[in-house]
Amino acid sequence: MRLFSRAALREFAGTAAAISVALTFILLTVVLIRLLAQAAGGRVPADAVLALIVFSTLNHLPIVLALSAFIAVLLSMSRSYRDSEMVVWFASGLPLTAWIGPVLRFALPVALAVGALSLFLSPWAQQQAAAYRKQLEGRDEVSRVAPGVFRESSDSRRVFYVEALDTDAGRVRNVFISAIQDGKLNITVAASGLMRRAENGDRFVTLEDGRRYEGEPGSAEYRVMHFEKYSVRIEPREIGEIEQTPRITSTVELFDKPTQANRGELVWRLGLPLATIVLALLAIPLSFVNPRAGRTNSLIFAVLAFSIYVNLLGVSQSLVSKGQINPALGTWGVHGLMIALLVVLFLIRLRPIIWRRKA
Repeated sequence: MRLFSRAALREFAGTAAAISVALTFILLTVVLIRLLAQAAGGRVPADAVLALIVFSTLNHLPIVLALSAFIAVLLSMSRSYRDSEMVVWFASGLPLTAWIGPVLRFALPVALAVGALSLFLSPWAQQQAAAYRKQLEGRDEVSRVAPGVFRESSDSRRVFYVEALDTDAGRVRNVFISAIQDGKLNITVAASGLMRRAENGDRFVTLEDGRRYEGEPGSAEYRVMHFEKYSVRIEPREIGEIEQTPRITSTVELFDKPTQANRGELVWRLGLPLATIVLALLAIPLSFVNPRAGRTNSLIFAVLAFSIYVNLLGVSQSLVSKGQINPALGTWGVHGLMIALLVVLFLIRLRPIIWRRKA
């Protein structure tokens, strides 16, 4: 039995490691595509994509580990059914419940890691991401311009476009600026431009070899001015305070300030490590494979069970945050429901053995 337990733990760990790497790459791909789309649209600076990918990945690591542990147990035990190892197992007089010990020895360290990530690393990553996004919002308008993209100013009164941008040299090429001031439309185009800083710290953009058109929209009367150099002062933007939401609040502060929203967040953070253990145990009865019927039905039910479990945790968190259900019910209700499902599935798998003993 001890030899079997060590072999099972090695297989669980190896499978979980491979699945974690695969899921992490999938997560990175999804986050990268989403952020690249935002960067292409000018909503996120290109140089901020890597940092935001790291923060987003750290935030989702608890879910990745919980899912990896669940799939690892499921696939390992399904392989035992397919290779007829479970036939030998049952013929030796060992019940299905004998798998609970090895699965728990594998799942408990994973649950501790999920708990540490969920309680400490995930809120830290979200807080850093929020602070970084706020810092990006505080950039001046010229620093936020992306080459080849029309970019609207924060007050929606100006539109910028540059064909090329040399950040190191501080030069821009083929500049277009459209602005509305005092009810008049001002359009400025220039062949090139230079960003410079004055001795007092003020920043300026000096446009070179350009034209300026000024007039009322809908009117044919426009004033055209040619200039060799035209300097515009860049107004610095004020960075506001970061909105302190429960998702970016540390776990210690959530316990110190037990508001409804904070209690709802605790339901999610405390629920993930417990869900990791329940899901790993749930994989034992779900891993049953009938070689004649295939394993598709069990896998589909397993995926549905994981999705329902995680979504119910999210619903419970929302209901507790809104004060619609008691925090104790929100914390333990979902887990109690899944534990009841676990017991029912074990009874279904053990039913033939129970009947044979009665006979």
